[in-house]
Amino acid sequence: MTLTLALDIGGTKIAVGLVDQDGRLVHRAQLPTPDGDAETVWAVVEKLLGETTQTAGAAATGVGVASAGPIDLPSGTVSPINITQWQHFPIVERVARVTGLPVRLGGDGLCMALGEQWCGAGRGAQFLLGMVVSTGVGGGLVLDGAPYDGRTGNAGHVGHVVVAPEDGDLCTCGGHGCVETIASGPSMVRWARRHGWDGTDAKALGDAAAQGDEWALKAFGRGARAVAATIASVGAVCDLDLVVIGGGVAKSGALLFGPLRAALADYAGLEFLRGLRVLPAELGGDAGLVGAAALARG
Repeated sequence: MTLTLALDIGGTKIAVGLVDQDGRLVHRAQLPTPDGDAETVWAVVEKLLGETTQTAGAAATGVGVASAGPIDLPSGTVSPINITQWQHFPIVERVARVTGLPVRLGGDGLCMALGEQWCGAGRGAQFLLGMVVSTGVGGGLVLDGAPYDGRTGNAGHVGHVVVAPEDGDLCTCGGHGCVETIASGPSMVRWARRHGWDGTDAKALGDAAAQGDEWALKAFGRGARAVAATIASVGAVCDLDLVVIGGGVAKSGALLFGPLRAALADYAGLEFLRGLRVLPAELGGDAGLVGAAALARG
């Protein structure tokens, strides 16, 4: 059996897996992303990679790496916003040294999209946007059936599409009015609290919305419209046929997807956009690993 080693690096967890030729995750291990300096974070990655490489033996033929961004494909480095210790960290070189295998790097949003296209809600889609709506908003593009990296590897980073240009909040990217400032879980919570809701986190906001709380429902509606505007814009530019949405906020189900689909009907007025489908992701937290393996397999 041929296996691909997959690595998924994020601000809260680091996961490693082995994926077979049919996209099945046959081995998985995970540890929290530690505090500390760059080498402290790398030590966790190295431990997981070493153990998983031993498990795979000679069956592993390559490594796919999904990383929070920004990434830099030409140099093989990553500078994740949510792992501040890593600035231009040489992830490709380090992973190759530990595993002795060829390495392919991709953004976590791109790998999520590839995973869903291979084995999830986007099976067979040729023009796909994968979105993650959670603590932040991320994304990746599959165009004409192939991953689209862009010049530096950061194409599809749709969380920073500007949807509120006049009075938008300051974003972590340094811009204003990005969809992330409206639709991410923390952003919806902040907006609801400004209007009198007294909860503390996105889960509580979802629970309150499910129970009919006015401001919680309005927060979800506002976030859904921002996501719909983003989808309509990216759909028009890339001529998409499918959008797959995952992440913690997307787990709220109809609270997000109901108003999102209604708003998309308003925004997507062009005839070629009217058939654009929006579906919830199927692979959950495994999408990045499966997609990283797909990337490495080419």
